[in-house]
Amino acid sequence: MTITTQRTAAPAAARAGTPVHATLVLALRFLRFLPETELRQGRFDIVGAVLATPGSTALVLGIVDAADFGWTAVLTLAPLVTGVVLLGLFVRVERRAAQPIVPLRLFASRERSGAYLTRMLYMGAMMGFFFTAQFVQSVYHWTPLQAGLAFLPMTLVNFVFAVQVPRLLERAARPLVLLTGVVLTTLGMAWLSRLGLHTPYLTGVALPMVLIDAGLGLTLAPLTSSGVDGVAPEDAGAGSGLVNTVHQTGSALSLSILTAVAASVSTGHAAADIAARSGTALTGSSVLLAVAVVTVLALIVPARVTHYERSL
Repeated sequence: MTITTQRTAAPAAARAGTPVHATLVLALRFLRFLPETELRQGRFDIVGAVLATPGSTALVLGIVDAADFGWTAVLTLAPLVTGVVLLGLFVRVERRAAQPIVPLRLFASRERSGAYLTRMLYMGAMMGFFFTAQFVQSVYHWTPLQAGLAFLPMTLVNFVFAVQVPRLLERAARPLVLLTGVVLTTLGMAWLSRLGLHTPYLTGVALPMVLIDAGLGLTLAPLTSSGVDGVAPEDAGAGSGLVNTVHQTGSALSLSILTAVAASVSTGHAAADIAARSGTALTGSSVLLAVAVVTVLALIVPARVTHYERSL
């Protein structure tokens, strides 16, 4: 069974990388003010790269195939097993490599490990927004332009909260800001997951997405800081690269999982199918966010408390 696809408006989560473009432009403009990075001799971790790329690709392919062939089919299990084996070999290679593409010592910090896992879960959950875009066009019969405009207020909320994060971090501990953001996102996603054929836009879509985008604005900056905090200068590039890697990997894996889960729902009516599948996928996103909340409480909060006590 497959999900009917159509041209959809880009959700707020899919536009999260837009500020990166502005950063690149500003970096070129003010290049003379940026400090020069110390040059280091090294060589590429070719074996690690060769194992990591097909390994993660095979894993995603297996999850995608599960929607069409089932979880026990050979066409599903073969890429899944291949992906797990290749990624297992990748970890083994990274342990022995002189200059690994992913230094495993980055995971020695409890806070950083928690930040990587939380980011993977969090960005994966944001993929549920794709189903919301499909919902408003299939159930409300809105055009892509109308659907895009429907997301605009939530994007503004995201921006307003994001620019307040530096001030909030001056008054409250980073884990508290991060936890607040993830909890707000979880509550909003759980609310949004109640979608149905007769769900009104204002109370069933707009208001819960205001909560989600407020949480998104509060979450990403402190989550990024926790992901690179305490990284040695020689591992700075790998550390920031790993943050981006778990961001993208979590999104790809989760979208595959949510699509497979949503595809299992069928009512026999096109609009009802979209509504039911959207609600099911967003429920899956809510579960991922709930696990992210637990991860923050179990790994990041205790790690920051311990770090603070040691610094006194």
